[in-house]
Parts: sequence; C-alpha cells; structure tokens
Amino acid sequence: MRPNIIMKMLILGICVFFMLSFSARKTTRGGIHVAWGPESHAGPKKAGKGGPPPHAPAHGYRAKHNYRYYPSACAYFDISRKVYFYLEKDNWKISVSLPQTIQLRLGDYVTIEMDTDKPYTQFIEHKRKYPPGQLKKKKKKRPKQ
Repeated sequence: MRPNIIMKMLILGICVFFMLSFSARKTTRGGIHVAWGPESHAGPKKAGKGGPPPHAPAHGYRAKHNYRYYPSACAYFDISRKVYFYLEKDNWKISVSLPQTIQLRLGDYVTIEMDTDKPYTQFIEHKRKYPPGQLKKKKKKRPKQ
C-alpha cells in the first residue's frame, strides 16, 4: 500500500473515533440535561434546586406555600404563584383572576402557611376556624400622652 492511502485511512479512523466519542457525551442546554445512551430512556431532567421530587419529600423537608384565605368569598390567593382558588358550585377552580361574581374586601383575609399546593384540601377546617365576618381587627395602640 502506498503511504498516502495509509495516512488517509488513519485520519478517517481518528475522525470517526472523535465523532463517536462526542455523540455519546452529555450536554446541557437551557437548564435541561440531554443525554444519549442507556440513561436517556429515563427522560430529560430539569436542572434546578437540590432536594427530592415533589412526590417524595425528604425526611424533615417540606415545601411551604403561603396563601391568603378570604372567608367571605371562600377563596384562596397563592402569594408566590399569584393565582386564586375559588369555589364554584361544588368544584374548586384556579385562575389568575376571580370571576365578577366574587368580590373581595381588602384586608379581609388570613395568611395561612401550608405544606400543600392545594389549599382547598383543608377548606372545611379553615371555614370553621375563620367564619366570615369574624376576623379580629388589630387595634392600634394609642401613644401615651
């Protein structure tokens, strides 16, 4: 064989080797890990905060959700997600705004911290604990004269 053909085959072999090695490499793009190979059958994984997935919280770790509960309207407002949960007939609805039939009074709410992203699961307890019109107003202390 001529040295020219041997050199071309060697270069072609090196190129194929690099192409195969790079195609099996994990890459990160836009916060989602993309993998080729056996581990790719598990599906894409989102990069984010550490900790367990929502369906299996670690011992002692629970995500906290803060809500404003409006007793007169039977509605919740999720402070972080900025959505309302409200009762319509016998079903709970979620929306970024309330229907015109539900009117909220400013300051007529209780702040509740919960471990769930569905506040209405404890609605009966909240309704009993905070009946409409019974929220205690904070009295302002008058300065001594």
